[in-house]
Amino acid sequence: RMSAYAEPGKLYFFLDYLSHNAWLAWHEAPALARKHGLTLMPVPVVFGAMLSHYGQVGPAEVPAKSRWMLWNVLRKAKQRHIPIAPPASHPFNPLPALRATCAAPAGDQLRVVDRLFRAAWAESRDLSDAATVRELLIELHLPGDELLAAAATDAVKLRLRENTAAAIAAGVFGVPTMIVRGELFWGFDDLPYLDMFLSGNDLLPADRGEFRAWLDVKPSVQRKRP
Repeated sequence: RMSAYAEPGKLYFFLDYLSHNAWLAWHEAPALARKHGLTLMPVPVVFGAMLSHYGQVGPAEVPAKSRWMLWNVLRKAKQRHIPIAPPASHPFNPLPALRATCAAPAGDQLRVVDRLFRAAWAESRDLSDAATVRELLIELHLPGDELLAAAATDAVKLRLRENTAAAIAAGVFGVPTMIVRGELFWGFDDLPYLDMFLSGNDLLPADRGEFRAWLDVKPSVQRKRP
């Protein structure tokens, strides 16, 4: 099921710039990858397409959840000394930034992801504005005009859609998600468990053993969907 992301020496990081929790996790991911001798592989995906696929709404669309998550994220950022500032708007259209990331050369993608995330969540810059994305690429000494032109092509748009479809096929349902050695970890709060897994100290056996009975539990009632 996760064959597209099965290379054992890689830590796949599924991201959408919409997510503040993804920014927090991205801030920690490079050190975690280095600690375990892994290559960090950013995978841009469209979170909104995942929500549509699973018939869900995003946290920002549920006011009570959005307010709770704000304080939760700010607590975590403060605890971990991660820079954070109010975004220019939220939710915002992440497509210009996601497509530009897909268009960037593989050797520059880590720098691009880091710069765009930081701009959105530590500098309040508007990633829904292609001109802003261009400026950020130029700051990295990359050809902003060329990359934005490439980002507007059908080939790059298709690459982002394929990334999203492959992620869903691999069981990804939200961002941030990390996959390594076939195991999926979701959210900033899962990073300690990812570290334990990579350290050989996972609290669950690889075959799930005695816990596999949980997979056989069936619903006795289901909520009607509109």
